Amino acid sequence: MISKILNRLPRKPSKSAENRDGGTYTSTSSSSNAPASSRSNDQASNRFGNVNASNSGINHGNKIPQALNSKLNGNSTVTPYEALPSFRDVPNSEKQNLFIRKLNLCCVVFDFTDPTKNLKEKEIKRQTLVELVDYVSSVNGKFTELAVQEIVKMVSVNLFRTLIPQPRENKVLEAFDVEEEEPMMDPAWPHLQIVYEFLLRFVASPEMDAKLAKRYIDHSCVLKLLDLFDSEDPREREYLKTVLHRIYGKFMVHRPFIRKAINNIFYRFIFETEKHNGVAELLEILGSIINGFALPLKEEHKLFLVRALIPLHKPKCIPMYHQQLSYCITQFVEKDCKLADTVIRGLLKYWPVTNSSKEVMFLGELEEVLEATQPPEFQRCMVPLFRQIARCLSSSHFQVGSLLMSSLFS
Repeated sequence: MISKILNRLPRKPSKSAENRDGGTYTSTSSSSNAPASSRSNDQASNRFGNVNASNSGINHGNKIPQALNSKLNGNSTVTPYEALPSFRDVPNSEKQNLFIRKLNLCCVVFDFTDPTKNLKEKEIKRQTLVELVDYVSSVNGKFTELAVQEIVKMVSVNLFRTLIPQPRENKVLEAFDVEEEEPMMDPAWPHLQIVYEFLLRFVASPEMDAKLAKRYIDHSCVLKLLDLFDSEDPREREYLKTVLHRIYGKFMVHRPFIRKAINNIFYRFIFETEKHNGVAELLEILGSIINGFALPLKEEHKLFLVRALIPLHKPKCIPMYHQQLSYCITQFVEKDCKLADTVIRGLLKYWPVTNSSKEVMFLGELEEVLEATQPPEFQRCMVPLFRQIARCLSSSHFQVGSLLMSSLFS
């Protein structure tokens, strides 16, 4: 009886069990019990191609490829940041591997806010990027899947970033003074420009297999490129415009997604923020896309005209993109003359009441639309149109009246 009672009492844990349960057990024989920080460093090292920056001497927190390791007097050391051999100095059988190594080398991102930091390393990376551009432009043979994967990784590391609005002296700007404001220039542009040129050459290369590359230049990648259109640097937006246009042409599978994503940017701009730096560039891309629409126009395209393009006349900052918007609108009317009535009524809906400068722009656009309008469509909208023309004739602004008179009697 007593033995049964004693068996039910809790036993004192052994030392080994105490160590396991209490978390005080340590072992140097198994890496699975290493500290979390060590494991995370190992995982990051494997992810970025065995990289190590513990002794690099570069204090910006980026990692250096392990290929830069060298042995001096039998001791393994890590050099700060050294250039790799030129493509001319290796046999053809080694160029593919060297290409991958150079891509990994360029995955280090430097801090350009301090122009005195890492001057040697920045120049090495710049020269390496130039070599990569030359290699992509002259390569013979299709890019392998590993090469495409590493290309997209290098481009992503360098380009995809959070855009932080730069402080301006004048916090509040009038809508029509924005064009006179000095554009913000990214201090990292000396490297960004070469990365953009590299991406452009890669996308345009006949050696790039679109069926293979679409696995990596996917919807997520396209969205991140579109996010960069809000950059305050006009040089970056110009490159983005060309790159996205090439992607639209090369990757047919992405075309509907790109159009829908641009639609969403416009919706957010029109109905929420009224702030976006890249509306003009996006409209310029769309102008080329609309020009290539097949006839008869799909209902999707007509809805885009009604729900996105016409409401773009509403924001106050329309001078920043009106030329491109007017071109897109006119393209639709020239494609399908029956849309003229819809376009003219849309212009009348958003016609400015007190802004004479904006009214002058509307009159110029209206003139271009009327040139492509056929009599049946004109008759449908001529009553509200002439009412607006009558109001313009009584405008106190001399440009509105003179422009309207010249249009009527030309």
